[in-house]
Amino acid sequence: MFKPTPNPPESDPTSPYESPNSKKLHEAADRALDHYLKPPKEPDAARKPSKMFIVAPDVDSESLLAHACESMASASVMLSDFAALVGEPYRNTMLGIQQVVMNGELAVNRVLDNFDPQES
Repeated sequence: MFKPTPNPPESDPTSPYESPNSKKLHEAADRALDHYLKPPKEPDAARKPSKMFIVAPDVDSESLLAHACESMASASVMLSDFAALVGEPYRNTMLGIQQVVMNGELAVNRVLDNFDPQES
């Protein structure tokens, strides 16, 4: 009779906890996984933004959107100009980044078009 699947590989019957070194290794691996995979207990402790460059809290939303739009337009032009100067392997990358910035500029422009200052 033909068996369609192979036999499973034989496993080592020894426990990872048999020797003291293996237990330490297992605990170290658990700590490393917890460090990278478990979220921090306090959400504010995870990220503390620098206060070196902050936006003044009294600036209105329309001004912030206008500034963001102008900044993105400038970045788009700079990327386009830079793409003309770089060689072939990087030109398409630069133009791709320029297109992403331009799409962001268009989105901010649309928000500005729909912005009603009385709502804010």
